[in-house]
Amino acid sequence: MTIIRSAVILAIACAIAAPSWAANPTVEQRVRGVTTGLRSAVEIQGAPPAKQSLQDRMAALHVPGVAIAVIKGGKIEWARGFGVTRQGGEPVTADTLFQAGSVSKPVAAMAALAVVEDGRLSLDTDVNKTLKSWTLPASPFTATTPVTLRALLSHTAGTTVHGFAGYAAGAPVPTLPQVLSGTAPANSAPVVVDQAVGSAYRYSGGGYSIAQQMMVDATGQTFPAIVRDKVFAPIGMTRSTEDQPLDAARSAHAAWPHDSAGAVVEGGPHTYPEMAAAGLWTTANDLARFVIDLAKAANGETGHVLSPKTAREMLTPVKSDYGLGLSIQGATARKYFYHNGSNAGYKAVILAYPDTGDGVVVLTNGDQGYQLSEAIVRAVAVEYGWPDYHPVERPVVPLSAAEQAKFAGTFTLGGDDDFTIRRDGDRLVADIWKGVVDPLFPSSASSFFITAQDLTISFSDPDHGVLTLRDYKGAFTRKPTK
Repeated sequence: MTIIRSAVILAIACAIAAPSWAANPTVEQRVRGVTTGLRSAVEIQGAPPAKQSLQDRMAALHVPGVAIAVIKGGKIEWARGFGVTRQGGEPVTADTLFQAGSVSKPVAAMAALAVVEDGRLSLDTDVNKTLKSWTLPASPFTATTPVTLRALLSHTAGTTVHGFAGYAAGAPVPTLPQVLSGTAPANSAPVVVDQAVGSAYRYSGGGYSIAQQMMVDATGQTFPAIVRDKVFAPIGMTRSTEDQPLDAARSAHAAWPHDSAGAVVEGGPHTYPEMAAAGLWTTANDLARFVIDLAKAANGETGHVLSPKTAREMLTPVKSDYGLGLSIQGATARKYFYHNGSNAGYKAVILAYPDTGDGVVVLTNGDQGYQLSEAIVRAVAVEYGWPDYHPVERPVVPLSAAEQAKFAGTFTLGGDDDFTIRRDGDRLVADIWKGVVDPLFPSSASSFFITAQDLTISFSDPDHGVLTLRDYKGAFTRKPTK
């Protein structure tokens, strides 16, 4: 489900659990603590925590490979690969290339801000004063308040097009102006402004594609060259690239994408001309270096891609919890920055506390990799004693199969997004993310939750209700049966 899948995650406050090892654990003990201590987002009140191994969770979610980097005190404490790039393929390492999906956005935002610091872009000037290859169409919403780069990077520009599907192998690939105009062979709608600029946060990959075109038009360079010169080279991200598609030599060793059942995505990786929004190829080690560079700059160190002032601006929320390329979260005074990513067959997560230089990077090559990534982040949070991202507990109340059955059906959420609740024996299950089935646990006579994510479904009557996923709330309505 597009709305839910892309909702930026809020951490849930809870007491800090003691690490699984003694006061001075070795790195190998830490690794073992994480890889044997995966936990669900929600645990049943009164029941012992159900820990799972990374290997078992990968098998259950049909994710062939994962790369993890854990950052402590501004350094990579450990980085490992698990599983394989594809069936019969190479073992995954911390230097294996994955598509990072929307984790491309903070990298693109850093590149844009570096160009701003060069004086070739402005954060607060009408974008049409920079754009040459394409022009943002006029709108009643831009008549008095123009769209700016700051608004694009913070998802407050009122621009459309949430995300992009990419282009399967062999399909014609549009230019970026064709993507922005929604003209063939683009498979997405035109990017326009359809709500007041600056009025609210609304996630828009389309907005980041405008920012990409601005960088290209302002510098006269290709986008891969801009990011290479401004981000990858200074940080030492030697394996990362924005090249789309990836060349054959690197593609042969990259992690291959897999669907929710574990089958290889037909034709391999999709191509994303929307590089700022979704085009990053990177490794766990490289992405950890990006996280470290940004955190150190935000902490006041000089000699990084961005000045301390600009790095802190990047991590300052504009609307809701989103800054310039990252979500800023935290249940305590300590805040962390976060982003997840979702491309066809790939899921990724980055999270870091800039005050201490602690963080984690997870890259996966399976469509159920988001659930796996979140479980890994929770295991790291518990193992390292972070104040956020611990499992929450919910009580289960007895509710007969007959009482539950009235809530079965197909429901629409936000117009285009549907989810299904159906009976499975004497209980209900929900198909919220296509191809992923979650058992529903009753928390009252009219509300349910799942354990894989902190999601609740509350009914006002059998035909209406509200679905809540941390910071996301959406009203749903039963669809009539055909």
